[in-house]
Amino acid sequence: MILAHTILIPLTFAMLTAFILFPVVKKLDSWGLNEIVSAGLALLGTFTIAIGSIYLFSTQIVKLSENLTDFKTKILDVFAEITLFFNKNFQFLPDLEKDGIVDGIKTWLNDSWGSLISQTASSTASVLFGLVTAVIFTFLILIYRQGIVRALVCFYAPEHRQEAHKMFKSVQQVGQKYLAGMLIIVIVLGFVNSIGLWIIGIDNPFMFGFFAAILAIIPYAGTFIGAAIPILYAFVSHDSIWMPFTILIFFWFVQLVESNFLTPKIVGGSLKINALASLASIIIGASIWGVSGMILFLPLAAMLKSVCQRYIQLQPFALLIGQKNYSNIDEKDLFIELWNKKIKPKF
Repeated sequence: MILAHTILIPLTFAMLTAFILFPVVKKLDSWGLNEIVSAGLALLGTFTIAIGSIYLFSTQIVKLSENLTDFKTKILDVFAEITLFFNKNFQFLPDLEKDGIVDGIKTWLNDSWGSLISQTASSTASVLFGLVTAVIFTFLILIYRQGIVRALVCFYAPEHRQEAHKMFKSVQQVGQKYLAGMLIIVIVLGFVNSIGLWIIGIDNPFMFGFFAAILAIIPYAGTFIGAAIPILYAFVSHDSIWMPFTILIFFWFVQLVESNFLTPKIVGGSLKINALASLASIIIGASIWGVSGMILFLPLAAMLKSVCQRYIQLQPFALLIGQKNYSNIDEKDLFIELWNKKIKPKF
């Protein structure tokens, strides 16, 4: 997976995107369009929505960049004050001065600027190549979806092919529902966060709101990072302590509502994976595929749970990954179901 990441990452993104677009393509097929036209129109609509979102965020970033110089100066001043405070109380470096700390950081940033631009250009080229590859893979998967499923089913013995087809269909449905549910949550949280930050009075509320909503997909850590960025910006750009404190209370309330009401209703407890499996998926994904792995391994874990539920011998893994199972499982019944020799495996 590490050596073939150049192909596997776009292919996985394409597979998950095809799961989301499958109902749209199927609806277009029912209107009499052929598979190529249906897949092309579905991808065109997705591309249009993505371009609109990028334009919306780019305007917010331009507004933020206008105040970037003042923001950077205030960040450096705050960092210098904190460093002087700790050095005064613990004395880990002799004769530190605020101006010297600020000048040293500015020198380091200027020296690192060239390498940063080079790395950014290289990363941008890789992202664009992966994006184009993922679009091509998505188009081909949507066109050849029936043949792909038929070929995968043929790997099983004839007497098990009907059950195998049901399993692949359930995996597609789980992936589709999970991704569609998370997309709805991101959109809802994005607007709620943006409106709340706009009422509080912070600059660029839509950028901070939707960025926090996207990071909220990552359990615990994502919510903390998504809230910490606007809190830090408010702390540096405003003299009053009440604005960052208000933002902290607001994000805490949104997280409480999202965890207890929004996500269970939209995603569903049967599809959601528990926090332990989520964090493990993120760590494993980051170690294998980097940032892309952090994004992809969460829905892949949900689909893995669906596969494990189809096999009696693998159902304990589904229990380890799932969340709802912990609240409605009977340990005695599970033991009997797994180890009673009279029960035959489905495959």
